[in-house]
Formats: sequence, C-alpha cells, structure tokens
Amino acid sequence: MNQAETTTRIAVLTVPDCPNDRLVRERIAEALEGRSLPVKWIEVNDADEATRQGMTGSPTLLLDGIDPFAHDGATPSLSCRLYRHADGTTDGAPAVADLRRALTASGPSEATGKG
Repeated sequence: MNQAETTTRIAVLTVPDCPNDRLVRERIAEALEGRSLPVKWIEVNDADEATRQGMTGSPTLLLDGIDPFAHDGATPSLSCRLYRHADGTTDGAPAVADLRRALTASGPSEATGKG
C-alpha cells in the first residue's frame, strides 16, 4: 500500500456484557474474510461516553467515525440496538451483506479487496 492509499478505520462500540457482542464479532469476521482491516473494540460504560463516541445502542459500528447504519432521530444510548435486515427481520447485528456494502462504500483498496 502506498502513501496515497488509505485504510478504513473500523470501531465497534459495545456496552459491558452486550448480548450481541458475539454475533457482531462473527458477522464482522465473515464480512472481512480475506481482508486485512483491524477492528477496534471499544467498551462504553456511561451515557457521557456514549455521546462522545457516537454510540446509538450496543453494538454500534463506526467506519472512519461514521455510523453507516444510523437512522434519523437516533440518540446516544447504552441500550441494545436492533438492525433491520432486507427480509424484514431484526436482530442485534448488521447482516454480513450489509456490512460488506458499508465497507465497500467507506473505503478504497483494502475494504473492496481491490488495489
């Protein structure tokens, strides 16, 4: 990678003992399969920190500091977060296909696998 290329910064914000921690870890690992992007896992312990970090429920995924799954009216929160999938179901992590789309949209070579 040369100086002009950048790597997407991935951060996942969770509360302690988040029931969706394992699910989001599995899906991110699957979405990143074959790519060398580090993921920073950040445990958020209070409402002030949730506000500072941009956490709108646990887990919150940030790509280069932006929540690609944000929706209008979302406020900082330590609560569990649900993600709606294309088939209308919801659970506690973005779908693998949605994660891949977000990664492709957020950055060049490393996220797309092209260089």
